[in-house]
Amino acid sequence: MYAIIEASGHQHKVTSGDILHLDREINPEEKTITFDRVLLVGGEGEPKLGTPIVAGATVTADVVRAMKGPKIDIVKYKRRKGYHKKQGHRQPQVEVRITGINV
Repeated sequence: MYAIIEASGHQHKVTSGDILHLDREINPEEKTITFDRVLLVGGEGEPKLGTPIVAGATVTADVVRAMKGPKIDIVKYKRRKGYHKKQGHRQPQVEVRITGINV
């Protein structure tokens, strides 16, 4: 069974046991999270398609850890002016493991 959920402004296709890296809009101190914005549930028979969400469907997940994403380098440069600037950024993220899909 799989589901398509909306979390942190993005859509993710998840099954039980998957690990997701989400933006840190979720509190990392919580142990479990319930996603109620389920857009589609499929895998057994006909898929249930929401308009826009499937009524009564939820996806539960456990928070594994708080982490940082990959480093992004920002480089600014103007030719013939002697101006160059380098800056780095790492987006805070939360790693979650999907535990169940409830219809």
